[in-house]
This record gives sequence, C-alpha cells and structure tokens, in this order.
Amino acid sequence: MKLYQSTSSPNSRRIRIFVAEKGIKLTVVPVDLGAKEQFGDGYRAINPRLQVPTLVLDDGTSVAEVPAIWRYLEETYPATPLLGSSAQEKALITMWERRVELDGFAAVMEAVRNTVPGLKGRALSGPHDYEQIPALAERSVLRVKNFYADMEAHLAQTPFIAGETFSVADITALVTVDFAAGGLKQPIPPEYPALKHWYEKVSARSSTKA
Repeated sequence: MKLYQSTSSPNSRRIRIFVAEKGIKLTVVPVDLGAKEQFGDGYRAINPRLQVPTLVLDDGTSVAEVPAIWRYLEETYPATPLLGSSAQEKALITMWERRVELDGFAAVMEAVRNTVPGLKGRALSGPHDYEQIPALAERSVLRVKNFYADMEAHLAQTPFIAGETFSVADITALVTVDFAAGGLKQPIPPEYPALKHWYEKVSARSSTKA
C-alpha cells in the first residue's frame, strides 16, 4: 500500500497518527501542495478530486477521504482498535468524531481557506475553483471559540473525547487544536483546564509526531 500525503495537510496528519497508533507499515509518498503537485496529471489519475490523503491499495484501488481510509485500515489491521470494539463504542466514537470535525476542524479550515493569500481562488479544496469570502473567517473564529468551550465542558466529565479510551475522535480533536493554534492563532484559552489537560496528555503520545 502507498499513502499519498503532505506534511502540511491536517487531514494527512489525521491518517499518519492513526497509522502510527496501530503500528502499520506502508509506503508514504509525499505530495508537494506548495508546488501544486496535486493538480498534475499523475496525481489526478490517483485522486480526481485533487485532495490528500489518498491510500492506494496493492491492487491499485484508490481510497480517499479520511473516514474511508480509517475504516479500511481498521478492518485490515484490527489490533489496537481506534474506531471502537462494541457496537455502542463504535457509535459513540463515530458521533464524537463527527461533532469534532463539523464544529472544530471544519471551522478552522473554513477560516484558513478563505483568508490565506496562497489559496486565492481555492476557498474549497477539490476539482473546482471558488473565490474566497474573507468575512467567513470572523464567524469561523467564533465557531472555534465555541468549540473550545464545548470541549472544556465535555472533557471535565471524561478522560478522552469519546469516553474511556483514545480514539479517532481524539485524533481529529488534537489536529483541530494544533491547526487552530497555527492557522488562526487561536490556541486553547488558559481558562480551560480540562481541555488543556487532555491536550497535554494526548500530545505526549509518540504517534502525534508522525
């Protein structure tokens, strides 16, 4: 298998952490987003949506989208489950990961893609061009602040995002916090001790350096 990814891509990082947690060995192929390598014919043949990451299986099948790649790898390498074991655990992890992605990750992405000069005309990733709407960034910052407040209240009651064990919900939340701190200059506010404790605990995992 080959994982086409970029070190500058938060979505790629979600996959790299997952792979490291499970100890999966695969070939990593870098895609230079700065050089717009994703728009070349070679990568277009792998993923017509021109996005990273993409997992190419041994038979040449391309699997894109983070949840789909997670699902394939989880079912192929079931040891160290990160999507849950029981039906209830799987449902709760899916629920919380979805909430984190919609309320946090997507908000940061919206702000970054609508304000970064290098993304002019590329406000949405994918095969089509969309002009930036800078005014969306103000709303996005508010969304991130609300996300932090919601996570503080939640993590005051549970050690990890989806319950008692580390899961993909924590992966997406960690990448969201780092993305917000780097891309929006919106780190975790100091008045959120539960969220900060969770962040420090999860960041200490060796997989987060992948």
